[in-house]
Amino acid sequence: MSLIEVSPGRVAVIRLVNPPLNLITRDLTRELHRALGAVAEGPGVRVVVVAGGERAFCAGSDVSEFEGLRGRALEGKVVFEKMVYQRLAELRMPTIAACEGDALGGGLELAMCCDLRVASEKARFGLPEVGLGVIPGSGGTQRLPRLVGLGRAKEMILTGRVIDAVAAADIGLVTLVVPAGQAESSAMEMAEIVAARGPLAVREAKRLLDLALDLPLDEGLLEETEASGRVFDSDDLVEGARAFLEKRPPRFRGD
Repeated sequence: MSLIEVSPGRVAVIRLVNPPLNLITRDLTRELHRALGAVAEGPGVRVVVVAGGERAFCAGSDVSEFEGLRGRALEGKVVFEKMVYQRLAELRMPTIAACEGDALGGGLELAMCCDLRVASEKARFGLPEVGLGVIPGSGGTQRLPRLVGLGRAKEMILTGRVIDAVAAADIGLVTLVVPAGQAESSAMEMAEIVAARGPLAVREAKRLLDLALDLPLDEGLLEETEASGRVFDSDDLVEGARAFLEKRPPRFRGD
């Protein structure tokens, strides 16, 4: 049985299918790697939605694999998993995690690789790894502080506390909270809005935003200026301006 399903299209969907909790196994990670390659190379893909199941977006790693990894965790799990997660984070097109159920441990680390997170009101979020004697090793110690601030990240990681969707939204971990049963449909609605925007501009904006916290301001402004030059030289810019003046929806091609 496939552990990852990919639905192609202008809005592509990558779905985790490892019920009941969508636990991360080595096999699932390998399939996710292939799925990310498919959407990265898919013609016309403008947004990617990553979805899980009703009970859990992803409840983290399969703990039953841990003991067998002792002494070789880096090559057996950590390095490859981190590389796959980084591949998701570095997709050129925007990504949205649809969290109908819980995103815990590696599942939250996966969701944090996405640009936006839509959660149902019943979803919970946390990095409880220290309770198992391990650390968040797939980006959690680095991405969580960038999203919620160092103090809140320390509190969540060092205590392993799990929070509800509203609390996650309050600290900036979740983008939007919706009624139960509506996380994926709401993520798709958001994705369609983004997909209707200028693809080149959206890709450049995502790249610049990802650089913003890591570059000095003057270097970031230089990157922004160079990106603006590329956008102003594009056919999308001409189409966007004409559509605005003609009061019609633009027909962007992404070049």
